[in-house]
Amino acid sequence: MSAMSETKQKEPITSRWDDQVAASLSEPELLLYRSNLLGSDLRITNFGGGNTSAKIMMTDPLSGGQTEVLWVKGSGGDLGSIKLDGFSTLYMDKLQALKNRYRGLEHEDEMVGYLPHCTFNLNPRAASIDTPLHAYINRKHVDHMHPDSVIAIAACKNSKTLTEKIFEGELGWLPWQRPGYDLGLKLEKLSQEQPHLKGIVLEGHGLFTWGDTAKDCYETTLAIIKRAEDWLAANIQQPVFGGQKYQALPAAERSVLAARLMPLLRGKISKDEFKLGHFDDSDAVLQFVCSADLAPLAALGTSCPDHFLRTKIRPLVLDFDPTAPNFDRLVSSLDQALDAYRADYTAYYERCKRATSPKVRDANPIIYLIPGVGMLSFAKDKATARIAGEFYVNAINVMRGANGVDSYVGLPEQEAFDIEYWLLEEAKLQRMPKPKSLAGRIALVTGGAGGIGQAVARQLLQEGACVMLTDIDTEALGQAHQDLVKVAGKDSIATVRGNITSEEDVASVLAATALRFGGVDLLVSNAGIASAAPLDETTLEIWKRNQDILVTGYFLVSRGAFQVMKQQQLGGSMVFVASKNGLVASAGASAYCTAKAAEIHLARCIALEGAEHGIRVNVVNPDAVIRGSRIWDGKWKEERAASNKIGTDDVEEFYRKRSMLKRSVLPEDIAEAVYFLCSDKSAKSTGNVLNVDAGNAAAFTR
Repeated sequence: MSAMSETKQKEPITSRWDDQVAASLSEPELLLYRSNLLGSDLRITNFGGGNTSAKIMMTDPLSGGQTEVLWVKGSGGDLGSIKLDGFSTLYMDKLQALKNRYRGLEHEDEMVGYLPHCTFNLNPRAASIDTPLHAYINRKHVDHMHPDSVIAIAACKNSKTLTEKIFEGELGWLPWQRPGYDLGLKLEKLSQEQPHLKGIVLEGHGLFTWGDTAKDCYETTLAIIKRAEDWLAANIQQPVFGGQKYQALPAAERSVLAARLMPLLRGKISKDEFKLGHFDDSDAVLQFVCSADLAPLAALGTSCPDHFLRTKIRPLVLDFDPTAPNFDRLVSSLDQALDAYRADYTAYYERCKRATSPKVRDANPIIYLIPGVGMLSFAKDKATARIAGEFYVNAINVMRGANGVDSYVGLPEQEAFDIEYWLLEEAKLQRMPKPKSLAGRIALVTGGAGGIGQAVARQLLQEGACVMLTDIDTEALGQAHQDLVKVAGKDSIATVRGNITSEEDVASVLAATALRFGGVDLLVSNAGIASAAPLDETTLEIWKRNQDILVTGYFLVSRGAFQVMKQQQLGGSMVFVASKNGLVASAGASAYCTAKAAEIHLARCIALEGAEHGIRVNVVNPDAVIRGSRIWDGKWKEERAASNKIGTDDVEEFYRKRSMLKRSVLPEDIAEAVYFLCSDKSAKSTGNVLNVDAGNAAAFTR
């Protein structure tokens, strides 16, 4: 959790409704406006969780008459970022007619299959399983949120009594039931029998609120949440979580330990599917992992279905004593702890499975709690890992509130299983798009702010990898980050300044990569310079600078990445972006050519040592990549123009004509070659050199 979001958590929830903005909006747009406002605050509902609806009179495209239409958040959407096309639209008269098709609780899943038959205006957005919960509440505007404060009350042992006490009859209460058609009918019945209600608390789940207008509904939702927050704040017993057992380690030590641990842990849980990690040492997390009741509360599991669908029903608490931190002991305990967790999860599956249950899924933990350090979360992609961590912070907040005023109650095991392995949830998982070719992989790209570096990053991101860019140019690195966030979003791309000739900087870059994503699988060594001078004018400074960056720098980065890859035991791929000049000598560039030749030979040496660990090392040899290259923006272009007795504006055309294929070589061409050598398409290639030079006979490898 960022410092900004932690600050927001301490601010009161207040209405952000703007009457001037709302006055210009249609009814569907008011629903969107309300939804975005609610979804923008994780205290109101978590990412992807909760839903909103409005019953709106629309013109029927068939009859031309007016008909009532339910607009409701569609399956898989997020309120904070939803657009109008994220809402399902259904005829209310057809939804009412569905009651005649309902055959009872044991058949309620079949009702989801009828929802497409209720679609209004051929809307392709699939309706969610929560649609009946909104349809049958006899109010125009309905919100279903998952605020931590209300779930804390809902997850108490005496939830019903507390609901009546805190809300003084303004909210109804229903016992736990899996969301579905039958629960929709029960919500309808309670809202009709008690028309004075402003909403309903669902035991262990969340909150329904409603209103006659979009604004009334929004402000009622906020008022109920604030009331719950205020009551908890005034009544919660101190100290929370049984009091503090440990003092958190200093922030720097926490980060160092997490960065060292994450590749090791990731390697142990990624044998069947590559995982990506996230680290959280926010105040809420540290309070929980340093508490006396950490172990027993964690064992109870989460209550809200939205929480445990993302986090599994319970986390793994690692055996670590921050008063006597012993990293080696922690590492040595991992295998036993993971084996025990997997065995426990498999036993849970066997106890609870039904004849129609899907096969057991990945038995590894998602959430890892480390006393005195923080929380790690691992999932198939970075966004999912981050969001899983955020959901567990929600669960921590719920446990703090519930245990502080009563006794926290997790969801019963069988109920949890029936949600986790619900056939409708399984169908949703099966509809997920096929993972991209580099999904779950972590790439480190040096020289990342240059034309080739950015093109490589863009290609790897588009193929599903997470990318850490490093460069010595802070300003250019920042601009590259801004551009690449547009390609894959904020979760998949990160940057860190680093000088690859510095052993300390390289170690920091690799630690930052591990802390951000969990390790490293792909190294693209691309940092470079270029220089030209006759031999008798080549100074020792020029010679050393080429050797430092193009040889020593490549050695330091590859050595560090090699160590991480060996720890992970997941194999890996390194690609050196060298040069045609590494194979073909050029007059007037002895320092550069020699350094590039050394790069190629270094790659071959690493390939020999890496093979037994599944670490492949290959080389891409570009030639005359002029467009987008920062190297060619400087003195090198002038020097090559002078050497070839041409004008600087004619350099690209000169090299194009010089090639056998008469084609210019672009950064994107190099990126394609790098991607091939990073991906499983080249799984049986190591120690190879791939020329991307539009054809140069002298550079043919022999």
